[in-house]
Amino acid sequence: MKKLLMGLGAILVALVAIVLVRTAVYSPTAQSPAGATQTPRSFDPQFDAQQIAGNLSRAIQFQTVSSELQEAETQAQFEQFLDWLAATYPQVHSALEVEQLGIQPEQPYTRLFTWTGSDPSLQPVMFSAHYDVVPVIPDTEDEWQHPPYNGTVDDTHIWGRGALDDKSAAIALMEAATQMLAEGFQPRRTLYIALTNDEEIGGPSGTAAVVKKFKNENVQLAWTLDEGSFVLRGFVPGVDRDVASINVAEKGFLTLDLVARGEGGHSSMPPRETAVDTLASALMKLQASPIAGGLEGLSAEMFDAIAPYMSFEKRMLFANRWLFGGLIDRALSANQGTAAMLHTTVAPTMLRASVKENVLPIEAVATINFRLHPRDTEQTIVDYLNATIDDPRVTVQVRDSRAPSRVSSTGHAGYHGIEEATHSTHNHVITAPGLTVAGTDSRRYQAVADDNYRFNPMVVTRDDIKGFHGTNERITIDNMVKAARFYSHLMETTGNP
Repeated sequence: MKKLLMGLGAILVALVAIVLVRTAVYSPTAQSPAGATQTPRSFDPQFDAQQIAGNLSRAIQFQTVSSELQEAETQAQFEQFLDWLAATYPQVHSALEVEQLGIQPEQPYTRLFTWTGSDPSLQPVMFSAHYDVVPVIPDTEDEWQHPPYNGTVDDTHIWGRGALDDKSAAIALMEAATQMLAEGFQPRRTLYIALTNDEEIGGPSGTAAVVKKFKNENVQLAWTLDEGSFVLRGFVPGVDRDVASINVAEKGFLTLDLVARGEGGHSSMPPRETAVDTLASALMKLQASPIAGGLEGLSAEMFDAIAPYMSFEKRMLFANRWLFGGLIDRALSANQGTAAMLHTTVAPTMLRASVKENVLPIEAVATINFRLHPRDTEQTIVDYLNATIDDPRVTVQVRDSRAPSRVSSTGHAGYHGIEEATHSTHNHVITAPGLTVAGTDSRRYQAVADDNYRFNPMVVTRDDIKGFHGTNERITIDNMVKAARFYSHLMETTGNP
């Protein structure tokens, strides 16, 4: 017995030693490029904070709601915005080639700017932003601190629809290009800037026209940079530094109906189980058996970049996932924000059944929206539903489906250039690859680019996030200046590698 206890003790000591050693080497210096050497800059563009704030304010005042593009009044808003853009940034419109694009020829509202490089052997790159917005939620106008289309500027913020999503990026790109032109910058590599007009409705005309042009002209981009994530402040528990999530993939989209059938009739004589009961049981089964996920692949790569900055006990967990993996997965799955990174999400959004309160429905239908993790497909989700519900009275009917994007490289020059520009703009920031949980124009751009990156160089907090497609959307003036600096830095280092 004594030998057994001594043997177990030796194993325990060895296990503790392994855990501690792995934790010790799992450090920021080993995992993060935060201290990487910056490329010397030849240009030093200066940005006027109040001018940038004023220009974003004016941009917000145009009600460019793409879901209402069928209305003549809305079309006029798009045309007025583009006229204002040309008048406000004349250097960009004169020095760069400007194309008016749209699959629908009567709505050429997307602008593609070509900054022709001197070396055609270098593969081109594209920066992209969209200037269309979602509508203000009806009857919530009084809940806004400032009217949603006034573009109010106070001491610290610019307020209004599009301030974060995504007119801020469009204006920052124009400001950066204007100042770089004023500095005499001429790229060796061709740079494109796309300002699209229909991202919020899936990009069927403007974004699609950009892709069509590149396909027709056999242009294959090295990489694109579009919206996706931000410099996140206060989002990662246990990390007190900002985290720049440079997203290298985005989730897919799947909407389907669960259709439960039952006997119809009068509600005064109901059967033991109605179609509504059957449907409710199916939904409860899904709730009790979530789709499998875990900290692997891209999710693991993200936390490998972030976790070295956590406290010792948390670093110990992440450095030894072989031992604590289950504990980590449970903790991350309990957090709404991190859970979406680990697996495909399931969101029942609509229910319908009887046409009248005293009529038993023959069918009860639940519409469910899934955001597909790159590991899943439409078929794997359908198989999961059928196996989990396991009821012949419930059928699965797919309504809409879009596969997840491919995962772009974190080892290529594009990713490293975005990292470097981020570190040059923001102090003490952690950079990490991430996953966009919603959709962007990049899902179309992947057809004409080797890599697609999704990142806006602005700091956001949890309070800021509430404004996305919601109420009191805003961005700080400081963020706009830093975004312009970021884009100018990236234009220089990318244009003249």
